[in-house]
Parts: sequence; C-alpha cells; structure tokens
Amino acid sequence: MPALREKMVVRLRANGTAVSHSRIDVAIRDLTQTIDEPEVRGGTNLGPAPTETALGALIGCTHVIGNKCADKLGVDIGHLDIQLTCEFDRRGVTLQEEVDVPFVSIRQVVTCNGAATDADLQNVAAEVAKYCALSKLFEQSGTELETIWQKA
Repeated sequence: MPALREKMVVRLRANGTAVSHSRIDVAIRDLTQTIDEPEVRGGTNLGPAPTETALGALIGCTHVIGNKCADKLGVDIGHLDIQLTCEFDRRGVTLQEEVDVPFVSIRQVVTCNGAATDADLQNVAAEVAKYCALSKLFEQSGTELETIWQKA
C-alpha cells in the first residue's frame, strides 16, 4: 500500500463568537477557547487576553517543535518547563499611538529534565529556531527573541 502523502500547505480555520465587548469564544477544530480581558480592563477574566494568548502560543510551539526536533535528532530532552518574560509596548492597545513592534522583546528559558547533554540541547535549540512557526512570526515582526535551553 502506498504511503499517504500529506498536503504541505493547508487552510486553517477558526471561528470567533463574541460574548461581550471584551470576551470572544474561539472555536478551532472541536475545541473552544475563551479570550478575554482582566476585570481591571473591563473584562470578565475568563481567559487570557489576546496578547497573552499569543505568548501562550509561542510557548506551545516551542514545546511541540522542541519535542519533534529532539525525536528527529535522537535526543532525550525529557519534560520541558518553559518560563517566558516579555517587554510589551501597550501604547497601541491603549489607543495612544500606533506601535510597529508591540512585543519589544521576549525571553524564553526552556528547562529540560532528560538525559540530553548541553551540546545536544544546543543542537535541538538550533533546529527549533529553524522550524518553530511562532518564533519566526515574532522575529520577523521585529521582536527581539531570546530562547535559552538548559538542563534542570
């Protein structure tokens, strides 16, 4: 039987249904995610804000692509813990003025508890930098992105 050949360019779909001026429920596949603002900004705090959702997506992409790259390289990274800090310019979202690069800088520290050596982790990190779609999105928008891979 011939191997199944997957399409390389696919159409992704999502649907957002507004619940209030600050909350929207987003359906993707068979899942629903709530995106909202904190109460201090007029929301109901039932989910992360849109900007926080973007940062969560970066962590998720780093995790998934990191595991794929480690598997491809035969490297045991074990479980990952990813800590992220971001310098965010709020002038745009507060309607003060247009900001070209709102996510000024992002720093991720990826801590691995597997048997990988430091050299192995740097090889994984180099591969992740090539393939992580969200890293590329942030970097190409002008964000200064630093990702540090380390052992626990």
